[in-house]
Amino acid sequence: MGPSLIRRDSALALGRHGALTKRLSAGNMLGHVQGAGNDHASPATAKSIVSRSDGEEKASLDSGDEEEPTQMQFKVILLGDGSVGKTSTATRFTQGHFKRTYKQTIGLDFFIKRLVLPGEINVALQIWDIGGQSIGSKMISNYIYGADAIVLMYDITNYQSFRNLEDWMRLVRKVFSEGPMPHVALVANKCDLEHVRTVTKEKHNDFADENEFYSYSLSAKSGDNVRGTFHRLAADLAGVTLTRPEFQVAHQVVKAEIIDHEKDDPEVNAPSYASGSKSHCIIS
Repeated sequence: MGPSLIRRDSALALGRHGALTKRLSAGNMLGHVQGAGNDHASPATAKSIVSRSDGEEKASLDSGDEEEPTQMQFKVILLGDGSVGKTSTATRFTQGHFKRTYKQTIGLDFFIKRLVLPGEINVALQIWDIGGQSIGSKMISNYIYGADAIVLMYDITNYQSFRNLEDWMRLVRKVFSEGPMPHVALVANKCDLEHVRTVTKEKHNDFADENEFYSYSLSAKSGDNVRGTFHRLAADLAGVTLTRPEFQVAHQVVKAEIIDHEKDDPEVNAPSYASGSKSHCIIS
């Protein structure tokens, strides 16, 4: 596990060592009293010393067995072309809202989100949002290095953004050529635009299976499956198995949005029923 677990185990070992030290000290004291050869070292006195020593040992062991909540931190890299929704997804997950205006990420941006997984495991996800134009940057390898997880994101309405994931993955493999590969997740964004999808689910699944990626789909705009995706990612990194109820709890309730076309789109006119005739047949 992580360094935090090592520190916890060390603290536990230190507590037991302290108990052992107290036990040895009490034993030396008992031997000294029994070997003194005077009337003050009565059996009752020795018995009281042993009882007190056992109580101290038990108290020390009890205090040493109290485990603190596990603390973990993981570095998660968001990769993909510009405008696929990496920043929107990170903002939705960490801050709970969606910005309707698009602002290109220059270089990279940072987000952090703390989660509590089953078993009182506290996880901090350090999210690195790398700009889509950074694929040719000299610093991109430094950004990716040391990542615990890579999120390859594309826009389901932009087929080119899906094809370009090959280039992003080639870069990741180059960075980790001399070591183990990090956890890699394939994420399809903008699933709220299913009616204009250009990347089929079959192509998504085939690409994920061929490269042994973990597969997700979400919508940064509506929030659908955003929190569930990152909870599952954090659980996989921490080695925690989520049950179905626990996974469902991680899902955020998505509110439906009713669009007033006449208000939001002046070019779309709502049909008018104010007429003298008694029946109408309107085909739109």
